[in-house]
Amino acid sequence: MFDRFQEVYEKRHDYAREWKKRTGGKVMGCFCSYCPEEILCATDILPVRMLGSHEPQSYTEPYIFGMFCPFCRDVLAQGLQGRYDYLDGITIAQSCLHLRQPFDSWRLHIPIDYNYYIYFPHGVQSPRAYPYLREELALFKKSLEQWIGREISDEDLDRGIDILDENRRLMREVYELRKADNPPLTGLEAMYMVVASQIMDKREHSEELKKILPQLPQRKLERPTGTRLLMVGSENDDVEFIRMIESTNSTIVIDDHCTGSRYFWNQVVKNEDRLAAIAARYIDRPACPSKDWPQRTRFPHILNLAKDWNVQGAVLVQQKFCDPHELDLPALIEFLEQNGIPCYRFELDVTVPVGQFKVRFEAFVEMLTAEELLF
Repeated sequence: MFDRFQEVYEKRHDYAREWKKRTGGKVMGCFCSYCPEEILCATDILPVRMLGSHEPQSYTEPYIFGMFCPFCRDVLAQGLQGRYDYLDGITIAQSCLHLRQPFDSWRLHIPIDYNYYIYFPHGVQSPRAYPYLREELALFKKSLEQWIGREISDEDLDRGIDILDENRRLMREVYELRKADNPPLTGLEAMYMVVASQIMDKREHSEELKKILPQLPQRKLERPTGTRLLMVGSENDDVEFIRMIESTNSTIVIDDHCTGSRYFWNQVVKNEDRLAAIAARYIDRPACPSKDWPQRTRFPHILNLAKDWNVQGAVLVQQKFCDPHELDLPALIEFLEQNGIPCYRFELDVTVPVGQFKVRFEAFVEMLTAEELLF
């Protein structure tokens, strides 16, 4: 049922090349999930989320610090190896310090027709963030108009908003079904769905979801649900890691990360000023730790996810050297455990020692199972 999404994930470069050949459109590499895809879709540009390969590499040493997170180094390695040679442009919405470095290295050392740095506010809790980002999006829109050679109208923006919001709504519907005692999809299948949406033409992705959704309520997995888990943390599309987690008589039923629910959770609240509406959507979305200050607004959101999806434990994932999550996770673990959610923390590198991780995590799952039996 989720085979198409898995295929796109595994052959994402082939998908983008074929899309470009079929449509004649431009492809934009997006370094962060805060990139305003509505404006890109309004111009029929295909936004493609930059992802790593989860393969060891030695390409990036001259270009980026070795103590930057493995995801950032892996993404840059993909560019230096020519795997993203189909991109017409790249953009980033101001993100963590580590991810900004591969973007800068990319535009300096890898031939690309267009690049744009969106100065997204980190202080999203300030009321001034809304007008500030609105004006930054206006500059981005003007830059795109100069690049593509035509004006982006309000009607174009309305179309872009509608395309993104329909896709977000459909993925929320799939996630709602995971509240069931026996969810009709695994955490790995959910990951394939969400990451594919960051790669595919959103309209095509939505059509696939419309085919799947009517069948999902009756779908039965050929495996027990086991322990219900919440996954929180850094960007994570590591298939082998997620497969390992769910091989321990467990199912990831909900998540909070940028290759998961944070990407699509809220929609645009429409108003006459389309750019202001788009800006508000990204300001108000569940926050990345790099933007979640001075108040930690995401903690109550994560706890609500845990309660609504009836989780028994939390898996907290941090890319090695990821400063925002490394600073965030100790407080989050304390918060969740004080609210009755046991936690287990993993630190991921480009590749992970699946065997060692599995042995350790099985002990955690057995502990949760024992506690369930006691109470």
